[in-house]
Amino acid sequence: MKIVYLGIGSNIGDREQMLQSALERLQSPDLSIKRVSSVYETEPMYVKEQRQFLNLVVEAETELFPMMLLSRVQKVEQSLARKRSGPPNGPRTIDIDILFYGGFTVHSGKLEIPHPRLHERRFVLAPMAELAPDFRHPRLRKTIRELLAAVEGQMVRKIDISLRIVRDPA
Repeated sequence: MKIVYLGIGSNIGDREQMLQSALERLQSPDLSIKRVSSVYETEPMYVKEQRQFLNLVVEAETELFPMMLLSRVQKVEQSLARKRSGPPNGPRTIDIDILFYGGFTVHSGKLEIPHPRLHERRFVLAPMAELAPDFRHPRLRKTIRELLAAVEGQMVRKIDISLRIVRDPA
């Protein structure tokens, strides 16, 4: 079993329900969600003219290899009407990124772990710091706490939303 961290965000439709649906669809015998961060409302980073995002980070255990996990995550995104057309970093119903896969690194044409831009993104680092502040980035060799302290700007605001983790998937 490997510990993985997934970043989940939404800024189209009922954002809270999208996050809840993603959690429910991710939870399975081969991907067991252990902890979920608080939900943060965050400003968009690259394409500013869009609705604010709701973001969170999930800690899970999995037996899936990285490419299998990517396939699984993309199926969940597709089931929640994720469209990959339109501008990069534009609006989306759901976005699920593999942030970390244990302490391993993966570099392929389809997948890069750790996520290549997570160290620039307060909307990932703030919720990740709740779950694993002392986790060390395997390439940058800095803790999540240190990476978060180095990021400037970017509005993130913890909001009072409680999401459920379904422990026994049907």
